[in-house]
Amino acid sequence: MDWLNQTFDTTNLLGRAVVSLLVVAGLYVARRAAARWYVRTVADPDKQYRARKLIGYVFGVLTVLALGWIWFPFFGDLATFLGILSAGLAVALRDLFTNLAAWVYIVSQQPFVVGDRVEIAGNAGDVVDIRGLRFTLREIGNWVDADQPTGRLVHIPNGFVFSNPMANYTRDVPFVWHEVEVLVTFESDWRAAERHLLDALAGQAIPDDDVSTATSRASARLDYPIDYGDTTTGTYLAARESGVAITGRVLVEARRRRRANDGIWRTLLDAFADDPTVELAYPTVRNVIHDPITVERPDG
Repeated sequence: MDWLNQTFDTTNLLGRAVVSLLVVAGLYVARRAAARWYVRTVADPDKQYRARKLIGYVFGVLTVLALGWIWFPFFGDLATFLGILSAGLAVALRDLFTNLAAWVYIVSQQPFVVGDRVEIAGNAGDVVDIRGLRFTLREIGNWVDADQPTGRLVHIPNGFVFSNPMANYTRDVPFVWHEVEVLVTFESDWRAAERHLLDALAGQAIPDDDVSTATSRASARLDYPIDYGDTTTGTYLAARESGVAITGRVLVEARRRRRANDGIWRTLLDAFADDPTVELAYPTVRNVIHDPITVERPDG
């Protein structure tokens, strides 16, 4: 009996710890019982979910209050208790505070705003909403080719801007480089193919004056230079196993990359169809015979 009295005596550290465990266990059982009772009473899954969350919050507050009532006298004064409580909350709510701090950073520094196209942590899309704890993207790419929307909304915690590199397609200068590779046979006139490719690229290229104006404004706003280098469309050659690869490089609007690619290939295919000196290549196998072939006919 003396051991029990000492164990449950809240004037010592062991007694407070045991009572605290019993209170936490009792409130946990009560929370589970309340949640199960509500689930059996209400059939609507949405109401069940909201009720379970509310019950969890209520019993969480009750647990904190009960533990505070048990342990407050042990700490001696309110300042000490609040200090320890604040430290515990800071650890438990670290992600919440990080997301709120990131929200302040996003609003003040504006690495992106609603309407920008960004990519972060492997997720790309157009920003459609920014809130205190997360921002929302209208997803592009993924299982859809190029930069077309998938139809999904992706919710990303604000704290990701602190822990992940982020790319912004449109914030300052809405242009990106796009490349198209054309493979023609070794027998084709690759110079003619190159001319056709340059003509197709020119039809989709951004005018140099527009690029210069946009980059000048962005450089003045950001206080550091934005330079695309030589913005003239160009081509690069390389030999492949099946032919000559001609890679065209052109500056296009970020949101029109797939449309530009479509326009380039439509122009190219029409040009190649009218030019007999150019033939698209594909994987082939060639057999070279050095000795003459003789065929013997059977007698009779």
